[in-house]
Amino acid sequence: MDTIITESAESTKNAGSNLAKKLKKQPNGKKEALVIALLGDLGSGKTTFIQGLAAGLGVKESVLSPTFLILKQFPISFKGYANFYHIDAYRLKNPKELSELGFKDLIDNPENIIVIEWADKVRKILPKSVLLIKFKNLGRNVRKITFNSKRKTQISKPQLKTKNFKI
Repeated sequence: MDTIITESAESTKNAGSNLAKKLKKQPNGKKEALVIALLGDLGSGKTTFIQGLAAGLGVKESVLSPTFLILKQFPISFKGYANFYHIDAYRLKNPKELSELGFKDLIDNPENIIVIEWADKVRKILPKSVLLIKFKNLGRNVRKITFNSKRKTQISKPQLKTKNFKI
């Protein structure tokens, strides 16, 4: 696990942008979508991080949390990926609601990068491997961001498996 501390919204965005730079360096033998699962309380920096990640992936639009839309798609042209999906599972009552939006088709498409806020709410339908990122608000603008980089390691609730990913 790698952990970083950010001390402003701008540095949290930069952390997201840096993840995009790391993704460019990763081997791309993909057979399914790259799924990034985000965990953390309200105000812990998840959306701010996603804004930096999206910018680093080449998203030109403003990225806001799709809390009421649940899912937002952005076109990208990034290392064989064509779509960036931002999913906010906060308002979902159960994983079936995301399934009904075609989630299986999204994760089966290797041209997709999918970032899910509140991933613990849909953990039962996540693919076997995800990149797990945990966020913690340490007060004021300070955030602790932890990347789980161990291969298929189970963690405490929610139990998500992670891709071998070096930060």
